[in-house]
Amino acid sequence: MLSQKCKYALQALMVLAKENSDNLLLVSEIAERENLPKKFLEAILLELNRNGIVRSRRGRGGGYALAKPADLITFGQVVRIMDGALAPLACVSVNYYRRCDECKDEQACEIRRVMRRVRDAIANELDGTSLAKAVAEGKAVAATLAAASSAAE
Repeated sequence: MLSQKCKYALQALMVLAKENSDNLLLVSEIAERENLPKKFLEAILLELNRNGIVRSRRGRGGGYALAKPADLITFGQVVRIMDGALAPLACVSVNYYRRCDECKDEQACEIRRVMRRVRDAIANELDGTSLAKAVAEGKAVAATLAAASSAAE
């Protein structure tokens, strides 16, 4: 399950992905748009800045923007930065592997095989979804809903 911190990070990044890359947004503006706690969001954006996902400028006209194009930032990158491993068990993690203490035979472990498939499905979806793709999907859904709404009238 995603942490609240990770969810807030994704929400903030979606706001920034919808903006022109030259526009810098204040933390307060992002927080207000998404109804997020400002202080917590400040800490999240600092972490994303340290990891090269967002860039910031201080002072008048300052704020935050994406550090690279939205199509180069994936949900998987963000989740790993904010929450660590994607895997439900350490023994199936690619980046944070740790053998289970009680495991007698990893190769024969039925639980490990299932959890590896779960991990692979999660990684494929998160690593295959960029911020730009999520924005485009959101626009497509909104257009479909608008068309359905006007057809019903």
